[in-house]
Amino acid sequence: MSVPVTEDSTPFNIGGRWTVTLISVCVTSSSFLFINGVAFLIPSLVAMRRTPLAEAALLASMPSWGMVTTLVLWGYLTDRLGERLVMTMGSALTAAAALCAASVHSLVVMGAFLFAGGMAAASSNTAGGRLVSGWFPQGRRGFAMGIRQTAQPLGIAFGAFVIPDLTEHSPRSGLMFLTAVCAVSAVASAIGIVDPPRKPRKAATDQELASPYLGADTLWRIHAVSALLMMPQAVTVTFMLVWLINDRGWSVAAAGGAVTVSQLLGALGRIVVGRWSDRIGSRMGPVRIIAIVAAAVLLLLALFDSTSSRYGVLLMITISVIAVLDNGLEATAITEFAGPFWSGRALGIQNTAQRLMAAAALPLFGALAAAAEYPLAWALCGLFPLLAAPLAPVRLLPTTSTPASRKRLDADVSPIKSFERAVP
Repeated sequence: MSVPVTEDSTPFNIGGRWTVTLISVCVTSSSFLFINGVAFLIPSLVAMRRTPLAEAALLASMPSWGMVTTLVLWGYLTDRLGERLVMTMGSALTAAAALCAASVHSLVVMGAFLFAGGMAAASSNTAGGRLVSGWFPQGRRGFAMGIRQTAQPLGIAFGAFVIPDLTEHSPRSGLMFLTAVCAVSAVASAIGIVDPPRKPRKAATDQELASPYLGADTLWRIHAVSALLMMPQAVTVTFMLVWLINDRGWSVAAAGGAVTVSQLLGALGRIVVGRWSDRIGSRMGPVRIIAIVAAAVLLLLALFDSTSSRYGVLLMITISVIAVLDNGLEATAITEFAGPFWSGRALGIQNTAQRLMAAAALPLFGALAAAAEYPLAWALCGLFPLLAAPLAPVRLLPTTSTPASRKRLDADVSPIKSFERAVP
């Protein structure tokens, strides 16, 4: 349920929709910090607890596996209850799970709590995208969603900058840090999130409420593309740090700094490609280009890494930036095609496919890197974006191409236009 928005009852006279966007970025960053931040415990687990790399990578995948199980459920709850309640409750539960994980010594029990935390962290991944999409009209939505999608690389960059140093003496310190950040996010959601103005479900037509999955394969193709492109993102985020330390002899501080810089560049890149999609009127056209470039860079990385070339590090930083550029474009396309009454569930399905791929990638590539060295892993990873490129439904978007999608888009945008006329 969306909160009624009036000029006198909301914070939009001060900061407007950008205030909510900023809060959404911060809250979603905390969830991605939890989901991906456990990967930065790997060097500490390997060095201090003598945990094999494959087992440490499996532990790092637990939040992603947990996330997979609840993304659609959180999407359904977001469609029904609104973003504010979902983001507040999810952040609070994530903080509780991180605290429990920090309080145990058994890796099995820790993995169970990390799994539970991933289940909770899925909330803002779905609700945050729906929140920002709901506050912006189509012509500015790509740019706004690009800013919102900086949440993932910013969260990862923050974790890469802080967690490796914290965990040099104990993995527990990193988990307590995750606890504090998620707790602050819960408070920020409760205080600062305002649900967008939307057409009530009771006033919607049957066509607007109908499933966007019926009669078209557009959404399924977007889901498939985003899942395939998640592989290089998950692999580079997880193994870049340990690769730089163990394979290239970098210090923990230097490797963490490289990961931080690459994620910050990726965050900036998401904003740029979001604005690009607004200007050319296509979300998936840029995605196809990103997929082709990502495949080429990964194959080059495999080649140069096999000869221990110094250009391998530059290529690693390049692919870590390119690998995160597509998420905002796909999320925007999903919300536009699915409409306001299905976007939460559609984003849930989208994110489920992505996280399944990410969760499967960590133990698979951890075992592959340990058994056959990294170059083969990079080459195999490059095949995934190569498969994604031809699947991108470039000609089927923008979403105004069919009568049903036009109906859904009108239901999404009309309340925003009315609000803009009422509030300067």
